[in-house]
Amino acid sequence: MGTKFKLKQKKQVGKDAALALLKRMLLIRRFEETLARLFADSEVKGFVHLSIGQEACPTGVCAHLTNDDYITSTHRGHGHLIGKGGDIKLAMAELFGKTEGYCKGRGGSMHVAAFDLGILGANGIVGAGLVLATGSGFSAKYQNNDRVTACFFGDGASNQGTFHEAANLASVWKLPILFVCENNGWAEFSPQSSHQKIEKVSTRAVGYGMPGVTVDGDDIEAVYSATADAVAWIRKGNGPILLECLTHRWEGHYAGDPQPYRDQDELQAITQHCPIERFKKQLIERKTITAAEFEALSVEVESEIGEAVEFGRQGTDPNPQDFMSYIYAD
Repeated sequence: MGTKFKLKQKKQVGKDAALALLKRMLLIRRFEETLARLFADSEVKGFVHLSIGQEACPTGVCAHLTNDDYITSTHRGHGHLIGKGGDIKLAMAELFGKTEGYCKGRGGSMHVAAFDLGILGANGIVGAGLVLATGSGFSAKYQNNDRVTACFFGDGASNQGTFHEAANLASVWKLPILFVCENNGWAEFSPQSSHQKIEKVSTRAVGYGMPGVTVDGDDIEAVYSATADAVAWIRKGNGPILLECLTHRWEGHYAGDPQPYRDQDELQAITQHCPIERFKKQLIERKTITAAEFEALSVEVESEIGEAVEFGRQGTDPNPQDFMSYIYAD
């Protein structure tokens, strides 16, 4: 198998990095909380899938990616877009269906792409991003550059044939792909225990001769440190890695899902796993930041979210005559 990958000990981040990570997680959280209200008020149409509670995963992973690197996303992908540096104004405009949005209002919540940021698209088809990642990974290998693709998917998608085909080909060709399984324990309405005999999705990496590691996906420093090691290893031409982040989905499968299939005690206790509060508490105890600095950051984020909402509301509705524009190449 060549060079062996070994996860190093988790590192504590400094003040500047900590504030950057906190702000990114707060942006994702407040963006989705606001989106949930807009959806409930019928200002935003269509299906909406929220990743509230999972903010540490995209934040920690994307912190080590450049605009030249790629990501493939999922139907629960707002955090991936923002984590990769997406403009929340353009993202909100897209959700409002306005022409100022990333996809001219045609992508909506589940199909946002931003090629200038290396975002190859969210996808409503479970597991579809895995094969897209194989393509972008092959392009980097073929062009002999150091671009890495981070492919986000859930525990349910790891049962799809696309996962096994992508993992096998990526391993055989040593493609520069970081397979990121955001394992929140639920595949739509089904608990992981009902559709998998394994406890850790990362153990599936063994069958493809690639490293597989599992980290606490609610611990931003654990995700951040593991991704730093993984991306550095991948950029050296060693091939793919499967990184499993164990996290928690606070909301239902879709916005408005009453979740009758989940234990109510679990739902009441789930906020104890909040990655933002956890990191904030650690940083204040270490005296890396003060409570006042966190509050100032929160106010800053709230202001930016408010501006994004107004930008979306004031956007331009698409012209019906342009219905087929931006769908096909010229």
